[in-house]
Amino acid sequence: MRFQHHAAIWRDFPQLVPGVLAVDGVTPSLDAKFEQLLDRGRNRLTGTTESALPEIQAWRKAFAAQGIKPTQYRCASESLLRRLRIEGDLPALHPLVDLGNAVSAAYAIPVAAIDLDRVAGDLEVRYADGTETYETFAGTVEHPDPREVVFADDEGFAHARRWTNRQSGRSAIRPGTSRVLIVAEGLHDTAADDVPRLVEELAAALRAAGADVRATAVLSARQPSFG
Repeated sequence: MRFQHHAAIWRDFPQLVPGVLAVDGVTPSLDAKFEQLLDRGRNRLTGTTESALPEIQAWRKAFAAQGIKPTQYRCASESLLRRLRIEGDLPALHPLVDLGNAVSAAYAIPVAAIDLDRVAGDLEVRYADGTETYETFAGTVEHPDPREVVFADDEGFAHARRWTNRQSGRSAIRPGTSRVLIVAEGLHDTAADDVPRLVEELAAALRAAGADVRATAVLSARQPSFG
């Protein structure tokens, strides 16, 4: 499987910094420890709100540029930090998902975890044409709006809508998941420093938890693909 961002995404968002990890050996018994990461997320919110963070402001601007209301559709890291601020904690879902959410909160950077066995062929972040099929967590089917940024595979399944806003239930991590693609994306001014640190820290945490991190990469317009 090859993962990449379409050339039009690089053209319109040249500040984009994606980090990618390919992980095997993911099971429900994955021993992931992440409380310190959540504490870092909580510390980010001391005396401020998630919407004021530069990492989040960059995504709000990107959403607005696509005609998406940032207060109606939040990027994943903003939603996590908002929940952390209001409730003081994040729900336990699956050890890998919980770890990814904690890392996302710590860095204020969206992190997606995709079950590779549910992806048909290659995966590309691109503008939708409106024919893609998106499955919600409730099992209903939607079609992304034309020009909406999606994670689309070779058979037209959209594995995320509105870029970093909403992942699909089709490729969500579940008890039987064993092969995973993890994608972190930053648009803020220091993303070139922050995303590689996130990838390194997440890879170390996964290895310590017993997972096999097969490969990692930080992509760019000059090296746009992984896999």
